[in-house]
Amino acid sequence: MTLAVCTTTETREDAQKIARACVAARLAACVHIEEIASIYVWQGDVQEGREFRLTMKTTAEAYPALETLIRQLHAYDLPAIYAFEVVTGSAGYLDWVRGEVDPKT
Repeated sequence: MTLAVCTTTETREDAQKIARACVAARLAACVHIEEIASIYVWQGDVQEGREFRLTMKTTAEAYPALETLIRQLHAYDLPAIYAFEVVTGSAGYLDWVRGEVDPKT
């Protein structure tokens, strides 16, 4: 099963560090980084600010190790880490993702 795993960071540098580590470890085939605006509650107060969303293409088998690596590298006390199942997509692309991700390396 192919997954799209998301997290957010405060800085582009943190996003790039996490993205590079996940791809180098072969836990994600690729990572998109997008600047976004976030509004959320933290410690009882409404916060608003700029964040960077990472969307990582991976497999269900690699998810546990990917989440562990994200947690190790993340600067947030409570990082948002969540996954969506890719229900359908280009067969060639999904085959490429599965071929690039190897949680055993």
